[in-house]
Amino acid sequence: MTQVSKDSRVCSSQFRPARWLKNRHAQTIYPALPWAGAPRLKLRCEHIELPDGDLTVVDWLTGASDADPSSPTLIVLHGLEGSAESSYARMLLQAAADRGWRAAVLHFRDCGDYRNRLPRRYHAGETSDIRFFLERLRTEGHQGPIMAAGFSLGGNVLLKYLGENGVSTPLRAAAAVSVPLDLQISADAITRGFSKIYQRHLLKRMKNAVRRKFDQYTAAFDWHRAMNAKTFAEFDDAVTAPLHGFSGKDEYYDRCSSKRFLKQIRCPTLIINSLDDPFMTPEIIPDEEQLSDCVTFEVSEHGGHVGFISGGTPWQPEYYLPKRITDFLASHITESQEAGYAMPGL
Repeated sequence: MTQVSKDSRVCSSQFRPARWLKNRHAQTIYPALPWAGAPRLKLRCEHIELPDGDLTVVDWLTGASDADPSSPTLIVLHGLEGSAESSYARMLLQAAADRGWRAAVLHFRDCGDYRNRLPRRYHAGETSDIRFFLERLRTEGHQGPIMAAGFSLGGNVLLKYLGENGVSTPLRAAAAVSVPLDLQISADAITRGFSKIYQRHLLKRMKNAVRRKFDQYTAAFDWHRAMNAKTFAEFDDAVTAPLHGFSGKDEYYDRCSSKRFLKQIRCPTLIINSLDDPFMTPEIIPDEEQLSDCVTFEVSEHGGHVGFISGGTPWQPEYYLPKRITDFLASHITESQEAGYAMPGL
């Protein structure tokens, strides 16, 4: 791991954990609790027809700016088995609304309260849907600046997309949090210690999702091997890889880890990862020479996985991420407008 410095593109975070919530697992788990303060929001569901004949869903935050095509727009990508109901997504949607932005969660295929059509789901390197959706926003007349933020697996997808597209992205700025930049390291890390609890919980949800789509007679993979998987690596080798055209987990992890795309990013991008993230290890943090000049990598000593609770009380917690992300994005909207920003490819 590289050394962090305030003068480097890899810099130390200003985040400090709440004095009553310093443990990394407590930081990770607390935001999902019913009393953790995530707002209840009114969302408008839009079904999106994809070019390959499949279907996904976008949940738009309703409000005064919802129908204004000139408003800034923030697109949120959720994490593994997440949705617009995930607490981190709801908190960021509310922060966007407080700034008068349009905001939406783009669901990965087969996530949320709908089922996709094709015999496939989603994975950490699937960038075609975010690419299609962003281009669709422009062709349908959206005039305001567009930004994106991704969490965990959604952060990996976003960073990979940004690296693939370079200057051709319509995004003005982007942010990614708790990103498993090296999928192999992340898959190994979650097999150790208490982190195995997260793996067990998520594997149960992933297997249930697979059961909704397939049975042992219709599955396009080894059903019994999939249902007996005990680790992410086993599940990815049995299900994710064959379902999405990879020869196995090793090819999937190698081709889809976003770390190899960071040098090609040409959009102002903030990445926030914590050293105590139970879904990965500190070795996942890149060296500065692996980053493009457009990337700021903020490293926090604490924060867990998509936690970053900074203060308040157990009944009224304060969260670091919503303001940090929207402040960063807003600053680059202002900069691009003052510079007379021209949309790439238009």
